Amino acid sequence: MRRLGRALGALLLAGLAACNNSPHPQGAERENALYMAFAERSPRYLDPTSSYSAPESTFVYEICEPPYGYHPLKRPYSLIPRAAAEVVRPYFLDAQGQRLPDDAPDAQIAQAVYDVPIRPGLKWAPHPAFAKDAAGRPRYLQLRPQDLGERRSPFDFEHLGTREVVADDFVYALKRHASPRQEAPVAAVFSEHLLGMKDYMALVRRESERQLKGLPENLADKPFLDLRQWPLAGAEAVNDHLLRIRLKGRYPQWQYWMATNFTAPIPWEVDAFYAQPGMAARSLGWNRWPVGTGPFMMTTYEQDRRHVMSRNPNYRVDTYPCEGAPGDAEAGRLADCGKRLPFVDRVVAINIKEQVPIKELFKQGHLDLPEMDRADWGVNLAVDRDDSDEVRAFFEQRGFQLPMTVDITNWYLGFNWLDPVVGRGDTPEQQRRNRALRQAISIAIDWEEGYGRIFRAKGGDAAHGPIPPGVFGSREGQPGQFNPVTHRLENGQPVRRPLADALKLMEEAGYPGGRDAATGKPLVLNYDFQRVVTPELKAENDWLVRQFAKLGIQLDIRATDFNQFQEKVLKGKHQIFWWGWFADYPDAENFLFLLYGPNSKSRFEGENTANYDNPEFNRLYRRLQQLEDGPEKAAVMAQMTDIVRQDAPWAWGYWSYSAVAYQRWVHNGKPGVVVRDRARYLRVDVDERARSVAAWNRPVWWPLLVLGAGVALVGWSVRRAWRARDAATARAGRA
Repeated sequence: MRRLGRALGALLLAGLAACNNSPHPQGAERENALYMAFAERSPRYLDPTSSYSAPESTFVYEICEPPYGYHPLKRPYSLIPRAAAEVVRPYFLDAQGQRLPDDAPDAQIAQAVYDVPIRPGLKWAPHPAFAKDAAGRPRYLQLRPQDLGERRSPFDFEHLGTREVVADDFVYALKRHASPRQEAPVAAVFSEHLLGMKDYMALVRRESERQLKGLPENLADKPFLDLRQWPLAGAEAVNDHLLRIRLKGRYPQWQYWMATNFTAPIPWEVDAFYAQPGMAARSLGWNRWPVGTGPFMMTTYEQDRRHVMSRNPNYRVDTYPCEGAPGDAEAGRLADCGKRLPFVDRVVAINIKEQVPIKELFKQGHLDLPEMDRADWGVNLAVDRDDSDEVRAFFEQRGFQLPMTVDITNWYLGFNWLDPVVGRGDTPEQQRRNRALRQAISIAIDWEEGYGRIFRAKGGDAAHGPIPPGVFGSREGQPGQFNPVTHRLENGQPVRRPLADALKLMEEAGYPGGRDAATGKPLVLNYDFQRVVTPELKAENDWLVRQFAKLGIQLDIRATDFNQFQEKVLKGKHQIFWWGWFADYPDAENFLFLLYGPNSKSRFEGENTANYDNPEFNRLYRRLQQLEDGPEKAAVMAQMTDIVRQDAPWAWGYWSYSAVAYQRWVHNGKPGVVVRDRARYLRVDVDERARSVAAWNRPVWWPLLVLGAGVALVGWSVRRAWRARDAATARAGRA
């Protein structure tokens, strides 16, 4: 009887415990932390040399500091110093090394020189690679596998250290792009501009091969390749606090590359530390445990589950800005003027694979923002808000912040130029046919319908080329400017060409009605999708299948997670793919380089995922790189746009609206795709969050009261039956 009572009591306590619907430990809402989700697998690359995707930037730009960054509030975007002491202009030299005036003709400029002052007193975050013994020798740079024991994190080592950041650390970072030991997606771009980089890449490759000769090819822990021993002509430490970068000729866009993680400093000691035997087996490396000078450092890495960035105790003195764009003061974004950054002690990201639970946890207050790297959450939630008056009242009552803007980002459907069916083609005839097929598909996909009227949560304006509105020289949205391949003018407005035009192109391609004219076989194309298909994504993919079906084409969806997709495109095994691009910097080059031949993803590990290669486009691209904003640059951009409209390496997709979502207790949030270090500016009113989370998630007690009454009734019934049986037994005994 007592056991039954205890079991029923335990059931009641379990019901009470189940009232906590938070994914965080009890009381987490009272901590000075910022809570968010990530929907994909854990980032593949946190190494600043290798990282080049939006989910990774959430962490990399908070941990590592390039020389420059972007003002969090000003629009148009404005460069500000981060690791550098100031933003500098280059000076120019002729072939004899003589200084030229700033307005010298390009033909006279042999070198553009940037003398970048590095902040004095800048310190690395704590790490065992910097730890030294009493004699001043490194403690942990001569380890054996058995010395590592069960250590799985840099913070499992007894001693941590730091040192000052010097100009040589930036030189080492640039050299690292030449090494074959890690992925370097912008190595091809840097090699075109950084003086001596191509020769340096060849030298380092030879030295790497010499060092690895006779070792197993699959060796996980390759010996340390010390890049300090070979100078690079284009990068020099004049002294500890002056970095000199030499470029081949004028290249105005270099200032923007100095605001990317690719130019963030790298300490040679950490490279040597992670190269030691046994490190790879314990997942001790840059891609999990990056080291930087930024406001945060990675302190918890649970693969595909949870990541925590904690305040870097060595972070420099940094303060919140006191000026911004019009409207920022009215929005309260200048209230923290002059206060020390960062505001929060920790940034906690938890893995939630689907949108619906992310949205619900946000509505319950358990997430301060849905995802840091996604610019469409505000749009998604705004669509929900506008669904009904009841939902709008709910959103207003809870005070969700959904600031929205038009930003420089795009989404598109790409064709792999190396593919024999949808790519360039090996012969002039095949090139003509393949181009007609790509153009037909580009007409048939009705982006205005899909992402203008159906999938409004990810909505935007249909694109007519590769350069988004808001970038100098873009013709998007201007009167009379449209893509003549996919649209035509009707009543002065561009409208999508009729399906009949696309069907005619299918005949020219050799696929009348979606069947091969020679064999009669149906045309089947593969769509390599970069995410596991969840229910909300299935609707979008089904819509896309219907777009291809208009032409009689069967679209086979081959979905993988993002890491597997990256592997596929590196090998050139993709055919048709969905891709997006958040601008690294506010210049046309950052979009046009996505179609530059030498930047091919599958051939040169660049960011041209379509592997598009057109000699005239490439020539114009190189010209563009030497031009300041002005009429000549705009004319070159127009020529390049016309070329790719005809070639159609992309079905141009749409320019998405940019909007973020924050709880009412999160302050200083503002959309901005090139501002990748937003976490340091966000302030959380912890008391307001605790009150709101408690109010929004009050337990519903009546089911427990009913359960308690049921337990009491069952207990009473059992006791009554037991007593009746006992009495009956006693009477039978007396008889």
